[in-house]
Amino acid sequence: MIRLGAQGWNYDAWVGPFYPHGTRPVDYLRVYARAFDTVEVDATFYAIPASTTLAGWAARVPPHFTFALKLPQEITHERRLRHATDVLLAFADRARELEARLGPVLIQLGPDFAPNELPALAAFLPTLPRDLRFAIEFRHRGWIYDGVLALLQEHNVALTLTDARWIPRRTMLGLAERPTADFAYIRWMGPDRDFVDYSRIQVDRSREVDAWGAVLPAHAKRAGGVFGYVNNHFAGHSPATLRDLQRRLRLVVVEPESLGEQLTLF
Repeated sequence: MIRLGAQGWNYDAWVGPFYPHGTRPVDYLRVYARAFDTVEVDATFYAIPASTTLAGWAARVPPHFTFALKLPQEITHERRLRHATDVLLAFADRARELEARLGPVLIQLGPDFAPNELPALAAFLPTLPRDLRFAIEFRHRGWIYDGVLALLQEHNVALTLTDARWIPRRTMLGLAERPTADFAYIRWMGPDRDFVDYSRIQVDRSREVDAWGAVLPAHAKRAGGVFGYVNNHFAGHSPATLRDLQRRLRLVVVEPESLGEQLTLF
């Protein structure tokens, strides 16, 4: 199982190159779900969503679609994983309302969360609800060593493999051979945040796509499945990069020109 999606769907710049002309913002997610079967949600990083928000998302996608949610920044950045059980449990209770549409939860740590905070991580991992799937993203290369990988494996937490500026790609590709959970989580972020136009590809990432495409099938087999999410900053326009990945992996590709013909369907 390889599920690929974007980091978000609410981009006006996608109207035309991806969403059919005339698509209303309220319909973005419904149309997105015709091309991809998963999405990473950034909004949950800023606050626990209302039940009505989750219900609205679920109503716009088919039953097999999954949402990967970011853990709130109150836990990861403000409390720095300490004394956060109350927020964690409140978030988990709300996330469960997505039922079968709930994918992994991403624990995204900041670049200033350094390895000297290992005691906080070690104390936090046992508090994670066992019925949810969690992945963790380190943005400090000092975290990548055997002891931490073993700790993640003990708690069935996936080490997020991130193609970005924080940790070398070669290191990330190598770690694909050492899954720490019964699923894998990958994020294609890009080396910088300079792009402001998300309507088109602006950097040729074919070499990177080929490199990841070469390791993903075996990685999925080792881990039991892969969830992967592309940011607009990776190459400029996430949907096009996702289609490139799908073609490289011989997955079903839904071309943008066919989306307008299915406006009455999921």
